[in-house]
Amino acid sequence: MIKTVIMGTGRMGSLIRTTAEGIVDTAGQPVFDIVAQIGFDLSELESAPAADVIIDFSNVVTFDAVVAYVERTGAALVSGTTGYTPEQMDRLRELGQSARVMHSGNYSIGIAALRHLVAQATRELPGFDCEIVETHHNQKVDAPSGTAKLLLDAVVEAEPEAGYQPVYGREGMCGARDPKEIGISAVRGGSIVGDHEVLFCGPDEVITLRHTAYSRNIFANGAINAAVYLAKKEPGLYNMSNMIAEM
Repeated sequence: MIKTVIMGTGRMGSLIRTTAEGIVDTAGQPVFDIVAQIGFDLSELESAPAADVIIDFSNVVTFDAVVAYVERTGAALVSGTTGYTPEQMDRLRELGQSARVMHSGNYSIGIAALRHLVAQATRELPGFDCEIVETHHNQKVDAPSGTAKLLLDAVVEAEPEAGYQPVYGREGMCGARDPKEIGISAVRGGSIVGDHEVLFCGPDEVITLRHTAYSRNIFANGAINAAVYLAKKEPGLYNMSNMIAEM
């Protein structure tokens, strides 16, 4: 069995645990052994037993404690927490030199496919204006979403010499749109799980690429698949594209 620590006791942490505990192998035996599930009492993580993997969908405030746990135990890290600072992201990349690490702002296979489509559209639609709109429930604490940042990265990486610059919302007399802008807008309301649109706007035509999440199950399933994937890998920094390529 894959010994697992789950960071987070909210909706995602609870769903990940329920999903993991329901998975069995071909012999009908459990695949995962949840050795701990931890909320915001980080002292519990300091004394938690060593595990094969830690799945973290909690909050940026647990970052240092999670990194320390990985360094102490050698556990693989599946990180779905968003809102990290650039310095924290650098620390994750550094951690990947000695540990098995996967970080993604979205563990949906559909979003992974969308990211590829966005990169392709960027290359094939030169001169089109690009705008990203993300919509989430009214309890989401960070903006823009980690997924919106993934999609922004897809555009920038597709044309690294273009000099694209993100613009987060617009207000007042902001002037005509700069051709190098990528507008990012965040909408919050109700119980919306997640909706992301990437618009490519050209003369007299608009292409819209869109992904809608109707359930958090897609994220839990992706995290579980990532845990199984990392359990068999060597130290390194992995992403959803790496995993999907080997599925």
